[in-house]
Amino acid sequence: MITIYIKNTNWYRVLLMFAGNVFLSMGVAIFKLSSLGNDPFNGMVMGLSDCLGMAYANFLVIINLLIFVVEIIFGRHLIGWGTIVNAFINGYMATFFYNTFSAAIPASQMWQRVLCVLIGVVVCSFGLSMYQGSDVGVAPYDALSLIMNKRLHIPYFWCRMSNDVVCALICFFSGGIVGLGTIVCAFGLGPVIHFFDDYFTNKILQKPIFAKK
Repeated sequence: MITIYIKNTNWYRVLLMFAGNVFLSMGVAIFKLSSLGNDPFNGMVMGLSDCLGMAYANFLVIINLLIFVVEIIFGRHLIGWGTIVNAFINGYMATFFYNTFSAAIPASQMWQRVLCVLIGVVVCSFGLSMYQGSDVGVAPYDALSLIMNKRLHIPYFWCRMSNDVVCALICFFSGGIVGLGTIVCAFGLGPVIHFFDDYFTNKILQKPIFAKK
């Protein structure tokens, strides 16, 4: 079955997905650089990892493994190459970008931190557009809301919102940062992702090489 799956994979879509995750990881790093909060899920992981004295990337893998079990049981059709890359590689890429940026880019003044948030929105949205549009697997955390929507018959918006609220609360009580970046990620990414879908990703996917097998 694995051999059949690999043969049926459109590797151009996998490449697009991987590029999307690189930009997504870069955006997470830029949000962290702002010290004004990250998206609820990554913010939660950062807060808990600091409490436990673990590296963010290592703890992210552990959390994703736990959610991945749920995805295997209830949403196996959502698993693909995108699931693996997002769950097990993104944390290390985000750490690399953060270490690189923090050593080269000052973000001490408020206007610099707000600018980081704005740049983070654009970079994250660009990455998410490519990662989601490639349709080669859903990350464990993203799959959780889709599974809840299908199994519990609750609108996707409320499933995602409830998960994000829980993550934001855990982030806050674990000493993580809940701020402008968190709010922008929760409510501002959608329109920018839609923009990149219309003017970049969907146009790329119309090329014959991206056709599904």
